Amino acid sequence: MIGELRAEWKELDTKIAALNTEFIQLARGDAAMRRLTSIPGIGVLNATALVAAVGDASSFTKARDLGAWLGLVPRQYSTGGKPRLLGISKRGNTYLRTLLIHGARAALPSLSTSDTPRAMAEGHDRARRTP
Repeated sequence: MIGELRAEWKELDTKIAALNTEFIQLARGDAAMRRLTSIPGIGVLNATALVAAVGDASSFTKARDLGAWLGLVPRQYSTGGKPRLLGISKRGNTYLRTLLIHGARAALPSLSTSDTPRAMAEGHDRARRTP
């Protein structure tokens, strides 16, 4: 019985490897997926899922609209002109949102703190101040 399970496991590993190869070939052949995979934290699987779910991103006027569609923006509750931002709304495609969050978490340690816009601005200000 253990031998049968081991054989089935190897067969599944082979199928997974074949599917990964197909995903890689698909991502190399599509310009949108190539652009997406150049972003840290977005791999072939994330790019494929994003293109499949969103399709043409021109239906979103700005990135925040896409984030709202995915459920990645804070919920807002307003009363008396005072807006209150709550946790993320968690609406939209749960699978895609999960993939993107895990990709972002995986990319965080590899990003240098000097590559952030704030660090670049501080470096620019420091360079301007020194004679």
